[in-house]
Amino acid sequence: MTRVGVVTFPGSLDDGDARRAVRLAGAEPVRLWHGDHDLQGVDAIVLPGGFSYGDYLRCGAIAALSPVMTEVVAAAERGVPVLGICNGFQMLTEAHLLPGGLVRNDHGAFVCRDQRLRVEQTSTAWTSAFEVGEEIVIPLKNGEGGFVADADTVARLEGEGRVVFRYLGVDPNGSVEHIAGIANERGNVVGLMPHPEHAVEPGFGPDTAAAMRSGVDGLRVFRSALEALLAA
Repeated sequence: MTRVGVVTFPGSLDDGDARRAVRLAGAEPVRLWHGDHDLQGVDAIVLPGGFSYGDYLRCGAIAALSPVMTEVVAAAERGVPVLGICNGFQMLTEAHLLPGGLVRNDHGAFVCRDQRLRVEQTSTAWTSAFEVGEEIVIPLKNGEGGFVADADTVARLEGEGRVVFRYLGVDPNGSVEHIAGIANERGNVVGLMPHPEHAVEPGFGPDTAAAMRSGVDGLRVFRSALEALLAA
C-alpha cells in the first residue's frame, strides 16, 4: 500500500485531519515528527496546517529549519510528491521549495469560510484528478494567507503554468493575481492555502451541489497523488 507521511510540528492542528484524508483516499498515513531525520520510507509527504512553533518570526520560518525539513527538501529534490497546506505552504516558501511568500491578509483579519477555487493546472502530482478550469469548493482558514512575489516571479509562475489554484469571487486575503496555490517546476511540490483535508467526505465540509456532484473536492487532491505514484 502507498504510504504517505504527515509531519507533526509543535503547534500543528490539522495533522490528524490530514492523516484521515490520506486514509480515506486509500493510502496508509504515517506519522512523522519534526525533530526526526527519518521519513520512514514514505512515498509522499504532507506538511499540515496549524501554527508551527507559535508562528514566531514568520509563519513557517522556524519549522523550515527543523530537522525533518532537511529530509523533506532532499525528498522533494528526488521527485517525491510533497503537499504543503496553509502553514505547510508557508514552510515550503521558507524552505525555498516554492517561490514567493505569505503575508498577513490585506484586511487584517482572520478568514474562515468555504472558498471557491478554479483549478488552473492538472499536470502536478496533486491535481491530476481534476480538469483545467474546473471550479471547486475548499475550506479556507488563515490570518497570513496573502501570496506575494515580485513581478518577475509572478510572470514566471504564470508563464510556466505553475499557478495551480486561483481564488474565485472576492479575494479572501489579497493574494497577487488571486493565487491560492502554486507548484515547483517539476510539479511534485504543491502548496496551497485552502484546506483540502477538511473536504473529504459528504456532510463534513462544503456541501454545495457542485461539491456533492463531483464527489468531494478535497479528497481528489490526495487521490491525485496516489494516481501519480501508481503511474510512475
